[in-house]
Amino acid sequence: MSHNFNMLSWLNRLLPHNEPRNLNPFLSRRPSSEHEDATGTTVLGVLKVDPCMEENHKKHHTRYFNAAAKDALIVRRGEPFRLRIHFDRDYSPSNDSISFIFSVADDTEAQPGMGTFSALVPHDAIDYLGDPLEWGAGIESIDGGTLTVLIKPPANCPVTQWQMEIDTKLYGRGSSYSMALPIYVLFNPWCPDDQVYLEDSAQRKEYVLNDTTIIWVGFSNSMHQVPWKVGQFEHDILECSLHVLGAVGKIPPALRGDPVRVARSLSALVNVFDDNGILWGKWSETNDYSGGVAPFDWTGSMEILQKYYKNKKPVKYAQCWVFGGVLATIARSLGIPTRIISCFNSAHDIKGSLTLDIIYDSNNNNLSPESSWNFHVWNELWMKRPDLGVGQHGPFDGWQVVDSTPQERSMGLYQLGPAPVSAVKNGEVQISYECNFVFAEVNADMVKWRYTGPNVPVKLLSTDTQYIGQNLSTKAVLKWEREDVTANYKFAERSKEERSTMFKALKKSNNAYSKLYLNDTFKDIEFDMEVNHDIKIGEDFSVVLKMTNKSESTAHVAAGEISCDTILYNGKGALEVKAQDFELELQPQSTGYVHLNVVFKDYFEKLRPHAAFQITATAKIKDTKYEHYANENFMLRKPDIKFKFGDSEIVVDKEIDVIVRLENPLPIPLQKGIFTVEGPGIKKPLKLKVIEVPVGGTAAGTFKYTPPYAGRGTLLAKFTSKELDDVSGYKHYEVEPQS
Repeated sequence: MSHNFNMLSWLNRLLPHNEPRNLNPFLSRRPSSEHEDATGTTVLGVLKVDPCMEENHKKHHTRYFNAAAKDALIVRRGEPFRLRIHFDRDYSPSNDSISFIFSVADDTEAQPGMGTFSALVPHDAIDYLGDPLEWGAGIESIDGGTLTVLIKPPANCPVTQWQMEIDTKLYGRGSSYSMALPIYVLFNPWCPDDQVYLEDSAQRKEYVLNDTTIIWVGFSNSMHQVPWKVGQFEHDILECSLHVLGAVGKIPPALRGDPVRVARSLSALVNVFDDNGILWGKWSETNDYSGGVAPFDWTGSMEILQKYYKNKKPVKYAQCWVFGGVLATIARSLGIPTRIISCFNSAHDIKGSLTLDIIYDSNNNNLSPESSWNFHVWNELWMKRPDLGVGQHGPFDGWQVVDSTPQERSMGLYQLGPAPVSAVKNGEVQISYECNFVFAEVNADMVKWRYTGPNVPVKLLSTDTQYIGQNLSTKAVLKWEREDVTANYKFAERSKEERSTMFKALKKSNNAYSKLYLNDTFKDIEFDMEVNHDIKIGEDFSVVLKMTNKSESTAHVAAGEISCDTILYNGKGALEVKAQDFELELQPQSTGYVHLNVVFKDYFEKLRPHAAFQITATAKIKDTKYEHYANENFMLRKPDIKFKFGDSEIVVDKEIDVIVRLENPLPIPLQKGIFTVEGPGIKKPLKLKVIEVPVGGTAAGTFKYTPPYAGRGTLLAKFTSKELDDVSGYKHYEVEPQS
């Protein structure tokens, strides 16, 4: 150990006053014969330390199944853990003295004043172990040469790897023992004195202990769930999480116990930008993910973090739900309650105006750098925010938005959060960090403009105050259902009166769009687009534009286009599938229809991941200045993967056969398919190959599975082939203990 202060002086202050002060506490692992007193009694020598792994890990809720649980003592701060120390002779309370030295393993300048070093002498009892924010120790029992002690890390100590030494003394003679087993100290949501304390036990189980979750994707009118293996207790995950805080996030050891600092660092280090972080983001318009794994092929975080920890190189590739899944894994492994949030119709406000301005040219091409994502995924981390004080609406404690998807830089880095959800809801956009950006994501007004040339005023086509920020969703607590959390982020949409006032103000604005003019106040024609949102992939579908002339005396001619494009989930990369021009005369009090029929062969070659489409309808009413522009998004429904277990009972540590199946929904065969399966005890995702699946046939794969523990478990799977991808499924099961 190397420290820049006088450790001997520090230790001497801890020892009884009747002992000499001039001895070195680090003489050797074992005492020698020269350490005998006049009666031949030697200084206590530590033979071994029993870390009481099983009982400590159970009490501290650190159920790591693989190497971490065997190779390290994993505890939570603010809660005592038990050690049994075996000496080479009987322990004498009246003659022997013992002290414990704790220091952060990777801090070469550990200091008491920085919270990275502590030397403590145990109390004679365990009824009081000292202040919650200080290290404490007490002797629980003495049984001859065995001493059982309780040691309590402070509720605010750095979350990192610690090392421990035990120093013993007898009449001025000393001996030192270094415990080789590392000690990992984590955040503690069970401890009221911890900044991440979460009172509700069901929420702790869901947001800290559950290792499988659901991420909601798709569109606000056609959402579907994707299972995600969080895997925070699996092999190398905790080690990787602790590694990235220091090596990638560059958080000084003394600050690794601050959840605000940790959360902000995680938002930056999960993506590769700025700091050579964990994941490469890629949004390919050509579906080219060569050199890596396509974002929609990942089944969970485990493989990503294990690969990163092994190679110390960024992993390819990710999009928002992958970033969110990996951040959830790291945060839960460290002990911070975390959940994954999906926001549908999420605004990407580049200019910080809190509005989303979409500009179209005369050919309906989108000219705006701003966009609305069909869905966007971020995280919420639970913590108190003493750094923000108390605002107009109270403290900013509770859920904090943390987003690791690189969108806009903050303080020179691609990072976002922690932004208090309560501040977002109350419009306190000046609060740190990036509340203004999150506010726009969930509450911006969408404004559509027509641009026809540099010397022509832009034309306001429409405003939509309700489109942005719909159906904010997360997995329900201890249920495999959707929980809507929209009300946490914003109040009910604004009244018509308030919207009318804002619209008038917009017309008088002196900003860049001050020359705007409005559509004619033309009310004769009513447009309605009819789209079936429950279409199975492989099926044909149709879109209907319904136009009703409400005038009792005037006929009108509507001319325009209805088109169908495939798009990426962030609303970009449109590829035209089919378009149809129309010109329709509408007699008074009549209705006309335009049908766009799309068959499988029209869209198959242009299909994007998530099978997402955008239907656009534009129309002009002749002899007026009125223009109609509307679009609607939807996605094709994909089949679910089904699981079937063998006929025998599911018992812990007993092998069982499992079959995964998927029906081919396409009117063409599936070639070179692969099932990827993850679940508790599966150290590396299983890959089950399927050569060919005929039309109407079923893909199937079989594997042997051994449940590692009793209780509820979840297996999840994905299927990919050249013709069909991003298909998933999951299965819950109960594992019985061995009789």
